[in-house]
Amino acid sequence: MKRASRFDVAVLIGRFQPFHNGHRALLEQALAAAERVIVVLGSSYQARNAKNPFTWEERAAMIAATLDAATIKRVGFAPVRDYYDDARWSAAVSLAVQAHCGGAERSIALVGFHKDASSYYLDRFPHWAFLPTPQYGNIDATHIRQIYFAGDSAAATRTALAGALPQAVVSYLMEWSQLPAYAQMRDEHLHIEESKKRWGVGPFVTVDAVVTASAHVLLVRRRNAPGKNLWALPGGFLEPRERLLQGALRELQEETGLALADSSMRERLKGVAVFDHPDRSLRGRTITHAHWFDLGHCELAEVTGADDAAEARWVALADLAAMEDRCFEDHFHILNHFLLLAA
Repeated sequence: MKRASRFDVAVLIGRFQPFHNGHRALLEQALAAAERVIVVLGSSYQARNAKNPFTWEERAAMIAATLDAATIKRVGFAPVRDYYDDARWSAAVSLAVQAHCGGAERSIALVGFHKDASSYYLDRFPHWAFLPTPQYGNIDATHIRQIYFAGDSAAATRTALAGALPQAVVSYLMEWSQLPAYAQMRDEHLHIEESKKRWGVGPFVTVDAVVTASAHVLLVRRRNAPGKNLWALPGGFLEPRERLLQGALRELQEETGLALADSSMRERLKGVAVFDHPDRSLRGRTITHAHWFDLGHCELAEVTGADDAAEARWVALADLAAMEDRCFEDHFHILNHFLLLAA
C-alpha cells in the first residue's frame, strides 16, 4: 500500500559542507513529509575554498551514499550559485525547484531548522509551507571542517568525525583527503585561521579596480592563499590615509604595472559600487569598493603581475562567463554587476 504524504514535494536547502548527521535528520523529516524531496545545494558553481571545499557534484554524491536504492529515486538535487543578493538568490531557488516539478502545480513544503541569524533565508519562501524541525545534537559544520583540515593523523581525524557524520560520508571524506584539492584547502584553512588570529575578523575596507579596454578586462592571478592561483580583480586593503579612488589606483598599479597617469584614469572612471555581503570573504567582514574604468577602444597596454599577483592578463569579455568557478570570492559577481556577463 502506497504511503500517504502530506505534500507532493519537500525542499531542503543547505550548503552541506559536508553533509552531517543534523542534515541527515532534516532529510529524514523531508522524506517523511513528501514522496519527492528536492535538495538545494547552495554555493554551487564557484571555486573551492576553505568554507566550501566540495563541488555540488561531490556533495550530491555524499548524500546519495547515505541512501538506499529505493530512497535515492525519491531525491533530486538542485545546485544553485551564490549571488550575494537575497532577492536574486531566492528567485533562483524557486526556479530550480519549479524545474524539478516539471512546471506542474505542486504542494511544496520547506523543511528547516532556525539555527541562528544565518537561517534568515528560510523566511524568503512564504509561498511554501514551512515545516520547522528541532535541533539534532550540537553539530556544527564549521567545527567539522576544523577537525578535517587541522588534524595531523588520519586515524584520529576519522575517529573525531565518526560521531558527527554518517559512516558513508566519513569514508568519502577520508578518500577525498588523498586528492590534491585536500592539500590546497588545508593550506587555505590554516592560512585563514592564522590571519584571523593576527588581524581579527574585521570589518575591513578594501578597494578593487575593474579595468576594461577593447572588449577585454584586466585580471590578476593570486599569488598567495586564500584563493591562490584564482583569478581576481586588482585590489587590496585601503591604507590609513588613502581616499578610496586613490587606493584603487595604487593597488592597480602595484599588481599590474598598468602605466597610465592617475589623472587619465580618473577621467575614465565609469562607475563605483559597494559590495558588502557579510559572507563575501572568508577573511572576515570585508567591505569592498569596486571602481570601473573603461579605457575605450585602444591597444591593450602591457601588464605584468607583481606584489600579490602572480600574473596579470587581459581577458576577453566573451571568455569570462566560463571562468566563474576560477574566480576569487565574489569577484565574478562584481564583474557581472558592471559588465552584465550572465543572467
